[in-house]
Amino acid sequence: MKKVIIIGGGAAGMMAAIAAADAGAAVCLIEKNEKLGKKIYITGKGRCNVTNAGEMETLFANCVSNPKFLYSAFYRFDNRSVMDFLEKAGCPLKVERGDRVFPVSDHSSDIIAALSRELRRRDVEIMLHSEVKEIMVQSKVTGVRLSDGRKLDADSVIIATGGISYPTTGSTGDGYRFARETGHTLIDTTPSLVPFTTEETWCRDVMGLALKNVSVRLMQSAKEIYEGFGEMLFTHFGVSGPLILSASSYYMKNAEKARKKAAKSKSGKDVISEGKTQLYIDLKPALDLEQLDKRILRDFEENKNKQFKNALNGLFPVKLIPIMISLSGIHPDKKVNEITREERRAFAELIKNLPLTITGVRDYNEAIITRGGVSVKDVNPSTMESKKVQGMYFAGEVLDLDALTGGFNLQIAWSTGYLAGESAALQK
Repeated sequence: MKKVIIIGGGAAGMMAAIAAADAGAAVCLIEKNEKLGKKIYITGKGRCNVTNAGEMETLFANCVSNPKFLYSAFYRFDNRSVMDFLEKAGCPLKVERGDRVFPVSDHSSDIIAALSRELRRRDVEIMLHSEVKEIMVQSKVTGVRLSDGRKLDADSVIIATGGISYPTTGSTGDGYRFARETGHTLIDTTPSLVPFTTEETWCRDVMGLALKNVSVRLMQSAKEIYEGFGEMLFTHFGVSGPLILSASSYYMKNAEKARKKAAKSKSGKDVISEGKTQLYIDLKPALDLEQLDKRILRDFEENKNKQFKNALNGLFPVKLIPIMISLSGIHPDKKVNEITREERRAFAELIKNLPLTITGVRDYNEAIITRGGVSVKDVNPSTMESKKVQGMYFAGEVLDLDALTGGFNLQIAWSTGYLAGESAALQK
């Protein structure tokens, strides 16, 4: 019987262990934390957005880095397979807006409990409070050495250690070290699905205000790099929320391109700093400019004897009104019937293009995922086995794979974990 060791008890690691056991291997799952699934526990604000129920094209379209690499993994264990597996494991699921899939209970702990039951049912050996210090390699993988000096033999080792986002969950980049020590190429890591910091300080004045059904455009050097619709949130440092987190993936992707371009030109100049990054919020995306102008005109006519500052309750949340007044340039005490057509039209433009200047992103402590990691060029996409070291496999966030919010990153973890586990157990 083949012996498979899996390092990391997160989504990818647990699924790899289940798949390897199903394929007939003796499996040992090593986790340095006191329990499995620590990062799963906090995903989706504790609700765990386990996958996305969209079509396969939707899955690929929402993968930002290296979507083609995922072809075999997604088709071997797709979103329907994940949903079927979890429901059979005793965790009923539901589909919400945007095809996001959650446990019916809204408790991420139920996902972890279902996976833990399946691991026990397959007699997977689980080693908690155990840290791998080294992967032992001769001509191929022979096992691992733990921090206490013990050596464990194995035919295959799967690295499913995650990235470096949310380091409090144990994601401290061990997998990158293992990869580097065994001759693999690492793509520079950055935080992703992470809030933006802004130059404008007025965001602090509306901190905690959530906007639903708005759209945003992210512009870099007059080029649109992201456009999306959904929810966002103002914070003391800038903006956050699902829409902003997705935009950050493209911001980081663009930054990476700029760094590569700068390196090639040998100018040493970071191209992304040459032009400011602007975020434009459309507060009324259901209306075009003409329709919005008519709506404002109608509101103004109903409040024609009121001051401008008292005529906007129908347009914006109360917290946002002082900001919109300030940015409009219209005096707050000006009577509505004195506002010119030009002022009104400019105000409509502001509502459709509320500007913010992006100065950067928050750090790994607030990033949902890590962008970058083990280069997919070093990994066989059909098996997740290293092209450099026989018997070494990679799965999940340790790889240079990332996607938008909506369950897509967990789907990457389930799919790559399953394929790695199955392949490791069946390798000749």
